[in-house]
Amino acid sequence: MFDRLREDIRSVFGRDPAARSAWEVLTCYPGIHAILFHRCSHCLWARRLFWLGRVVSHLGRFFTGIEIHPGAVIGRRFFIDHGMGVVIGETAVIGDDVTLYHGVTLGGTSWVKGRRHPTIGDGVVIGAGAQILGPVTVGAGAKIGSNAVVVRDVPAGSTAVGNPARVIDSEQAKKREVKAGQMGFSAYALEGAPDDPLARAIHGLLDHAVETDRRIDSLLSRLELDRASMEDELATADKFDASYLSKIVD
Repeated sequence: MFDRLREDIRSVFGRDPAARSAWEVLTCYPGIHAILFHRCSHCLWARRLFWLGRVVSHLGRFFTGIEIHPGAVIGRRFFIDHGMGVVIGETAVIGDDVTLYHGVTLGGTSWVKGRRHPTIGDGVVIGAGAQILGPVTVGAGAKIGSNAVVVRDVPAGSTAVGNPARVIDSEQAKKREVKAGQMGFSAYALEGAPDDPLARAIHGLLDHAVETDRRIDSLLSRLELDRASMEDELATADKFDASYLSKIVD
């Protein structure tokens, strides 16, 4: 258990630049507290101590503002940043290295017993206020934009935004996201409405940066080819001069 806790604390430093020390994370991060409560409640739930599991879960909700049903299955290095208002339902399944922000709901759309909550793959990031509803699957490495409402499966590695959520899979959008990450922020939640002037401006800047990088790479490649060609010509000229001089000496 302590190994898992140390692992959880280390994972925070890779996802929250505000974290300064392990002691601060352990004492001041409700996401860490919530996962500790959940591990206790889930252990009780697995032993069919349902009422006791719900009591521990309820205490966790009271102290953290994060509601995780004890029946939910959660993987390693799970991180809830800020956390207030997060709700995770009974049959939800969450993989490793998943990140949730505040206000996220992993909820159901049916009162029928059985599988009714989402399955979240490894490495998924879910933005603030997003709602993933029903027995849908979000593939590994996917990103869900802030306030998105997801009611259908999201493929691995893709980005989903909007209400209802739509998957952004264009090559240009992927290049924007990579460039945004290189510049120090993630633009996965900035794919707003087509008439949003702020989103258009940001996309224009990112597209310009991507095109500039492409041109620079092209120029560097051409210069490298020219340099190699020049070195070959100089080497040929040197061989010719040496051969010519040897003939004169002879």
